[in-house]
Amino acid sequence: MAEYPLGRFVWHECLTGDVDAAVDYYGKLIGWGSMVWEGEMGPYTMFTQGETPAAGVMELPPEAKQGGAPHHWLGYISTPDTDATTEQVAGLGGGVLVAPMTIPAVGRMAVLTDPQGAVFACYTPDTMQGDVDAPPQVGGFSWHELMTTDWEAAFAFYATAFGWEKMEAMDMGELGTYQMFGVPGGERPLGGMFNKPPEVPVPNWLFYAMVSDVDQAAEQITALGGTVLNGPMEVPGGDRVVQALDPQGAPFALHSTAS
Repeated sequence: MAEYPLGRFVWHECLTGDVDAAVDYYGKLIGWGSMVWEGEMGPYTMFTQGETPAAGVMELPPEAKQGGAPHHWLGYISTPDTDATTEQVAGLGGGVLVAPMTIPAVGRMAVLTDPQGAVFACYTPDTMQGDVDAPPQVGGFSWHELMTTDWEAAFAFYATAFGWEKMEAMDMGELGTYQMFGVPGGERPLGGMFNKPPEVPVPNWLFYAMVSDVDQAAEQITALGGTVLNGPMEVPGGDRVVQALDPQGAPFALHSTAS
């Protein structure tokens, strides 16, 4: 296993009820292509930006459906040792949904929950894939947002498990504090976390893909059969975002920069 940097979001995966429909939707909306990787555990579909893998998409596993899991996006956080991180997460009050497993020629991963119930994965890749600290580009993921029941407890958990540090914080009035986080020495935040409003049923992660123009993309969200939940709107610094559901109900968000 490579000594991969700790605490980066290195992969994002759409778990859906119809892989072909998801490939078509996000391809038209974000401009992703697709390719199928023929691994030892069976074919796996990837979204691509040019020739570079951008994210994965797979059918929601039957056991997840039986457990009531909705269609969703899953973020993979890097660790040098998936087994040690899984043990640590359990010791910190988190849960283990999928025990550590090896994907031949890819790496080792586990699907976990934080103590408040938000689902994420940890991942130890076999090989380095590019510069994990490079600035996000169009077609990549630029922001990772946790809506939870106790952001301070959630931050303490992720800080211990993945080394995250607090960065800038914003006062959102009735919604409370929006706490940004990053890795030690990082020049920019990886995302933010805050206490969810009552209408959000459970703690969850929301992932922002970068597009060239959020306002144009927002029109496409609905034209292609998705649902806009919030926005498009300007955020501090002048960037624009929109939050939405894809046609199968998986939450996602889009982001474009001010410049």
